Parts: sequence; C-alpha cells; structure tokens
Amino acid sequence: MKRSKTSILGAALAATALTLAACGSDSGADGTDAAGGGEQDAVEIGITQIVSHTSLDAARDGFKNALAENGYVEGENVTYDEQNAQGDQATATSIANKFASDGKDLVLAIATPTAQAAAQAITDIPILITAVTEPAEAGLVDSWEAPGGNITGTSDLNAVEEQLGLIKELAPDATTVGVVYSSGEVNSQVQVDLAEEAAEKLGLTLELATITTSGEVQQAANSLDVDAFYVPTDNNVVSALDALVQVAEEKQVPVVVGEGDSVANGGVATYGFDYEQLGYQTGLMAVKILDEGADPAEMPIETPTDLQLYVNPAAAERMGVTIPAELLDSADVVVEE
Repeated sequence: MKRSKTSILGAALAATALTLAACGSDSGADGTDAAGGGEQDAVEIGITQIVSHTSLDAARDGFKNALAENGYVEGENVTYDEQNAQGDQATATSIANKFASDGKDLVLAIATPTAQAAAQAITDIPILITAVTEPAEAGLVDSWEAPGGNITGTSDLNAVEEQLGLIKELAPDATTVGVVYSSGEVNSQVQVDLAEEAAEKLGLTLELATITTSGEVQQAANSLDVDAFYVPTDNNVVSALDALVQVAEEKQVPVVVGEGDSVANGGVATYGFDYEQLGYQTGLMAVKILDEGADPAEMPIETPTDLQLYVNPAAAERMGVTIPAELLDSADVVVEE
C-alpha cells in the first residue's frame, strides 16, 4: 500500500495534536508517580540505535531528557542499556534478542532497521520507536492512528516536496537530481517514492544510485551526472554525508538534505525539524506508558509540527551556489561555520 505524503502527514499531525493535548505534564520532576502519588518504581530501558550520526544521537538524548524531567533519574530509578548496531542488521537483531531475554521494562528503537529487529524479537515489552519514517509501511504498526500491538512512537517523515522545491530556488536551471539511498531501508524507499512524485510536479528528473553500506556513498555519488543532489533521511548516507558533500563540491552542484543536522554538517538547505525535540516527544510517550500504564496499541504515532528552514551559506559557496536573498532572509536557522 502506498500512501501520499499529504494523507500520511494529515493523519499523523491530527494524532499528534490529540496525544500531546492529553499528555501534558502528568509526572513531576520530584520522582513521584502522578497517577498514584507514590515513588516511581525503578525501571530498566534498553536503547537500540542502528548507527551514530548527529540526528539519531540527538533523538536519543532528547528521549532521556524527557524522562529525566519527569522524575526518572539515571542511576537512581532508571537504568539505560544503550547499544549501537554500527550499521549492521545482524547486530541489531542480536541486540533485540538480548533485550527480550533480559526482560527490559521498555525499549527505545532508533531508526527503522533497529525498530524492525526489535519488533521481530520483542512482543511482550512496550517498544517506543523514533526516527522511523513510515512505521506502517515498515510493518511495525497496523496504522498510524491505531498501532494495534506493543509498538508506538514518533515518525520523522520529512517534507519531501518542499525540500525538493528548494533545489529550484537554489539552481533554477536544474533538471536532474541525484539521490543516493540504501536499497535495504524501507524508510529510504518511501522517501524516494515521494521524491519521484514531487519531482514530476517540479519538472525535475531523479537519477538514483543504491548502496548497501556507508562506504559506498562516495562512489555512488560520483556515478551520477546531475545538477543537484537530494539526501533523504537515509542512515547510511547521512552517516557518510561528508563523502557526498565532497563530490558535490567537486561537481559544483548544491546538496539539499532531509533534516536540519545535515545542513550543519555540510548540506546547503532543508525544511526540517529538531531531532532532539522529536526524541523528547517520544520520551513523553514513554512516561505515559511507565507512569499511567498507557497501552502502545492505542497511542497514535506522533510527528513533529515545528518545520523550519535551515540554510548554510558557507556550504553553498563551496558548491558554487548563491542562496537567494529572499530565501536567506526567511530562514529560521542560518548555520555559521
């Protein structure tokens, strides 16, 4: 089943508004349970992350901050078992199996591959996901509105059409856009499908190159003769963004990216959001599960609502691109290198 960006975002944003309205600050930072008025029981939370890069790390930190602000103090009443698969799916599976056998109280799965591994191994422990683009397409939930199992959380579905539109502003004569993405990541394929729909509307043609590891990014980018690059929130590509940026600088073409941290790391521009806030939002969902016994099956998938324009003038200059004054003036975040 393929859903349009409009329908996915519309449903998810509606669900987010309802859930956030209900969430509030049910647990205080004084270490008491708002529902019962007593001290919170000590919990052990497993965190599994597919790879390290700025956005995923920020989501993890935001999650922990939300719990800390709601009375879960690391080393006192919460213990985190943090594991990183280093981009290897077999390792992600091993981590998930270990969490299942350990009997964690809750698991946070960061990014689609680790979320899928956790879903396969863990059926009787609440799983919170974050930085997962399309949880229904990934087979993690029945639907965004009613997940139906032990998994819920937040999606980082990005504004693909708006992001591609930036290419037309940065390079008005551009007709071809290169996209390097992981052939094995469902979230990446979802974004490529959305990008192809958006490109047709914008009069652009996508040129695609697939990879299986981050070490293949530079070669894949070099294989594309294009007027610009678009980088979706693909974990292998984002973790090796510097290699793609180097190619773009050599070719003197702009790189538009899928999230704000990648602008700080060398991309020219994006419409994006704060991944730390996304993780924080996920942490508030965890608090509802731990403090109130909320059922993940009935907690809609949430999405961020604070889309912002990020630009990096120095990166643009290195790629031979001038950011239009109007675009620069309207930017919410201007990266200063």
